[in-house]
Amino acid sequence: MINLRVDDLDGLITDLRAKGIEVIQKDEWNTMPEVGQFARIHDPEGNAIELWQPAEPSAA
Repeated sequence: MINLRVDDLDGLITDLRAKGIEVIQKDEWNTMPEVGQFARIHDPEGNAIELWQPAEPSAA
């Protein structure tokens, strides 16, 4: 699996779906908000590509 870090996961998902690309999202992938959000797509050969938007750093 390839893991790609993205800046705007929601916007990317919208764009991918508008182009007919299936995007998979599962609640269990996003159970730790301090890590970020995840989604997955597949390339034409069926290889998984994970899309990860890291959580915003918290102000301490």
